[in-house]
Order: sequence, then C-alpha cells, then structure tokens
Amino acid sequence: MYRKLTTAEIEQLQAQGCKATDWKEIEVAEAFDARYVRHSNFSGHNRLGVFGKEIELPGGIKVHTGIYNTMLHNCEVGNDAHLYNIHNYIANYTIGNNTCIENVNAILVDGKTTFGNGVRVPVMNEGGGREIPIFNELSASLAYILTLYRHRPKMIHELERQIDEYAEAQASDHGYIGDHVRILNCGSIKNVRIGDYAELIGVSRLKNGSVNSNEAAPVRLGSGVKCADFIISSGVEIGDSTLVDKCFVGQGCIFDKHYSAGESLFFSNCQGMHGEACAIFAGPYTVTHHKSTLLIAGMFSFLNAGSGSNQSNHMYKLGPIHQGVAERGAKTTSDSYLLWPSKVGAFSLVMGRHTHHADTSDLPFSYLIENQSESYLVPGANLRTVGTIRDAQKWPKRDNRKDPHKLDQINFNLLSPYTVQKMWRGREVLKELQALGGENTEVYGYRNCKIRNSSLMHGIELYTIGIQKFLGNSLISRLEQKEWHTMDELRAALRPDSEAGLGDWVDMAGLIAPRGEVTKMLNEIEQGHLTLEAIQERLIKMHANYYSYEWTWALNKLEQVWGCSVDKVTLAQIRQTVTEWQKAVVSLDKMVYNDARKEFDLNSQTGFGVDGDREQAEADFEEVRGSFESNSFVKAVLEHIERKSGLGKRVLEKLDTVKS
Repeated sequence: MYRKLTTAEIEQLQAQGCKATDWKEIEVAEAFDARYVRHSNFSGHNRLGVFGKEIELPGGIKVHTGIYNTMLHNCEVGNDAHLYNIHNYIANYTIGNNTCIENVNAILVDGKTTFGNGVRVPVMNEGGGREIPIFNELSASLAYILTLYRHRPKMIHELERQIDEYAEAQASDHGYIGDHVRILNCGSIKNVRIGDYAELIGVSRLKNGSVNSNEAAPVRLGSGVKCADFIISSGVEIGDSTLVDKCFVGQGCIFDKHYSAGESLFFSNCQGMHGEACAIFAGPYTVTHHKSTLLIAGMFSFLNAGSGSNQSNHMYKLGPIHQGVAERGAKTTSDSYLLWPSKVGAFSLVMGRHTHHADTSDLPFSYLIENQSESYLVPGANLRTVGTIRDAQKWPKRDNRKDPHKLDQINFNLLSPYTVQKMWRGREVLKELQALGGENTEVYGYRNCKIRNSSLMHGIELYTIGIQKFLGNSLISRLEQKEWHTMDELRAALRPDSEAGLGDWVDMAGLIAPRGEVTKMLNEIEQGHLTLEAIQERLIKMHANYYSYEWTWALNKLEQVWGCSVDKVTLAQIRQTVTEWQKAVVSLDKMVYNDARKEFDLNSQTGFGVDGDREQAEADFEEVRGSFESNSFVKAVLEHIERKSGLGKRVLEKLDTVKS
C-alpha cells in the first residue's frame, strides 16, 4: 500500500537537499523513512519503497539503501533499492526490490518501445530477403524455419504476424529493472528492459533491447559493452568492450575480448572473442576465439573457427548477396578461406583457401584441403580422428544453460539419421564416381572438388563402418529395451512404434528430426492452427521422441540390408548385424586410438626439454602432458572397446537362447 508524503516528511526531504515539481505526485510505502532520500530531485509521478537495510558493495564498503544524488521522473522504486549518483536522471522505470544502481549516466524510456522485440535482423544475406524478427522466446529451430523456408511465403507470413503481435504486446512507454539487479559505473541505458539478478558493471551503452536475466541464470554485462537493437537471453556473459548491434543472443552465450557482432543470430552456448561476425546464423556451439577471424553471411552450428578464418559473400558484381552453410560440427583451420556460395558437409574440416564454390554436403566427416589452388576432398576422414570424438563428448559438458526454461532443443549425437543418411548417400556417390570414371582413375571430379582414388576407396570403407556402427547401436538399444525369448517375440520387439521417422531427416540448428514431422508442423502453421507457444511445444515433443523416430528410420535401413521385412528376418541375419557392429565399433575405436597416439610421438615433443638431450625432452613432455597410456581420453577409448565388445558378446549369447 502506498500513501502521500506527510508535511513533516516533505520538510525533512527539503532539508536534505531534495526537490520536487509537485510533492503531491510522490507516493511512499507505509513504513517509508525519509532519512534515506537525500540530494535528489523528483518530477512526474513517483513511488518509493522502504529503505531499511545496509548492503555491502564490492570491496567490503557498507552503505544504507536509499536514493542519493539522483533525479527521478515517473519512476517506481522497490524496497531496499539503492540509487546513488545518477549523473543525469532515471525516467519512466519501475525498479525492483534490492536493486543497486550507482554512478550511471542516464536510464530512460523515451516513448513507446518494444524493447528489441520485433527488430528485423537481415541474417545470412546482407542484401535482404531473410530478415528475421527477433523476440524474447526465439528458438534456434524456429529461427531456422524463418531463415531457410522462404519458399513457403504463406507460412513465413503467419509466423511474422504472430511475432509482431508478441512484440506489440511487449510495447510500453515504461521500462522495468528487476529485483537484485546491480548497475554500476555505466553510461546510457535507453529503452531497455532488464530482468532479475542482472549485473551491469562498466557498460558503455545499451539501446532498445531486453536483458532476459533471472535468478537461475543471471546475465552479466561488463566494461565497455555497447548493445543496440538486441535481445539477450538468460545466462549470457558479455564483456571487454564487445559490440552487439541488431542481434539475438541465445542462452549461455559468452562474448568477450572486443568481439564485434552485427546483424546476426546466436543460439545456445555460442562463444565469440577477438573476432567479428556479420549477418550470420550461429546455431548452438558456434565458437570463435581468435583475432582476424571473420564469420560472415553463413549458417553454422557446433563450429570451431580457427584463427584467421574468413569467408567472402560477394564477388564485386551485385554486392554482398551470397551465402554459405557449414553443417553441424564443421571446423576451419587457421587462415582458412571459403568463397560463398559454398556448402560444407557435417563434421568436416576445412584447411586452406577455397574459391570454387564447393558443395560437400553429401560427403560428411571429410577433409576439404587446398592443394595448389585446387580443393581436394578426403571423404570420411574425420570419422577416425580423435578431435571429432572429443568434440562430441565435450559439447554436453559445456552446456552453460542454467535456466530451466530452455529455448533450444539440442541433440548432441554424432551419429544420427541425419548424418548416417548422408553417409549412406555419400557411399553411393563415391561408388557412382568410381563406376563412371573407372576404377583406375587417379583423380575424380565432384562438385568443384577433386577426390583421389585412394581417398575414394577409403571413404567407401569408412562410411560403411560408420553405417554399420549406427545401425548396430540402434538394433542393440532396441533389443535391450524389450523382453523376448522366441523368434516371434524378437520380431515383435523390433517392430517400430509408428511410421514417424521414415524418409529424410533435417538438422534444425541443433534439433534433429524427420523431415516428414517438420513438414506436418509447417502445414499447421500455414493454416493458422499453431501459436508460437504451440510451435515450441511441438519442437520439444519432436526432440523427446527422437529415439522412437530414430528406430523407425534405422529399421527401414536394416530391412534394406537384410533384404526382407522385419516379419521375415532370420536369427542369422540379426546375429550378423550385431557381429558387424562389434567389428565396426572396435575398428573405429582403434583408428581413434592410433590418431591419439600422434599427440605423443617424437614430433609432438619438439620444444620440450629445451636445454637438454632427448631423454630430458621426454621427461619434460611426460611431466607436462602425461604418458599416452595414462591419458584420460586414451583410457576411455580402451574402456569403450572393452565395454562394447562385452555388450556384443552378451547380446550374441542371448540370441543363442532364442527359441524358434
């Protein structure tokens, strides 16, 4: 409950250096104590809470909550807030309980604003055509649809209409700063909504945006940060003079060390330091830590960009209108270069400079290497590298999202129907190249790339091993979930739960799902049957049903391998699949094991023991890096071989007990 100031309180405030255009326009909480409002000016309608406790500032200084050296216009100040030394004024804001604001230039709302909601971001194509309206609840998968499904204009229009309605619902001429917020030593904050527990220290300028902080996942903005036309999601950390202009920043992202981001979308757990991003779609875990690294006009996810990596999105003809895609898990080495338009297949490594518009999307897990200005492709090579496996293991461990309300649905699986369908297709592509060019051809041409004969042969082998591993994984997982003792029970256990999952699959910026299920959802959106909330629920459901969909897809492929339906499969065929799976798992693990050994060879020891002999170098190396046998990853690979070998043995033994 609020009341008017008493005459005695007004006199006390005036004696303490306070002024008001109209004291009657100030309301206070019932237990308001005027002692803690000093040297402050008030205009418009203001409400003040109770200031009844001391707070401790960084460094151990204790001060009493209250309002000191501040000008307020049309503001509501919560209980035990602390406002001190506001150089200009705070206008048109509600300030929450236990919030501390010190040494700030100005905080204001100037007219009606949507706080960044509805801002159009010209992602991927600087020339326009893919403008995405950002809003507080934007997910990576919904943004993927808005960005890439422009061939369905009616559906896009319906989504934009709903987002515009959402933005309009956020519109206000009054701002909000939540509870337990700290805003210290900052510049200008204009038309910005700030959530609970946010920490803004030394921020230079914020304009037209939302800082969606909360107690579970606070947002931290640091020294010299400048943001305009933005949405910052929960758990984000931005510091060290980073620039953010016309961007959506997803949950758990970290920007630091003078990073510059413009007209881009960043989703969960992206990290940007030193370099620059312009008009990019950065799906989950897009990471760039180096100076002189430019990501421009492309779509990425689970990307690790090497130092000096960059791309070009125009060829000095019609302007910056070209775009590119690096599918999930792509890596670029130092000083790599891609001339858009190009498309890099999933989990592929890009080395050198590539100017011939390569498309390797049907050949995942490959090396794309420059050799004398030509682009050479080594299909499947990344399946056997320690780096690929390590990446797949580290991503779930590096999930910074603490907010229980997660916007992005992320599937971390290295092998999935999405990647395995590409390996399946890639194997056929390589066989067709071999058939058309002849088995003795030294170099084959493929989509502006060259493939050596040995690389082609090895690629077919690696894709076959990868396919066998995935199909065996799915089969054994299904067998372990069900009870079966007879052949009829075994066949019944293998029957899919539904037909959902057949056909092609897509990676919707982290969410791996059957294209058929996605298409059903898009049809319902187009017909106006799904709200934004219902779309998010549908995406969550797709993610939750992944393994059911996966089995439907995997069984269809197994039936192609078996040459018969599940109702006619024999025990011998199932045993053969399990046996091939065993061999595939062990074979790939041994390749990874041997690749890891390179990190401990004599070349890797160069630079160790600089003032001694080889023996000293080896001792220095082992003291710093450890031995090969004691390395945690190496031990995990050996344990994986043993565990999977044992699993295969147990499954085969159980199959031996099946009654006809």
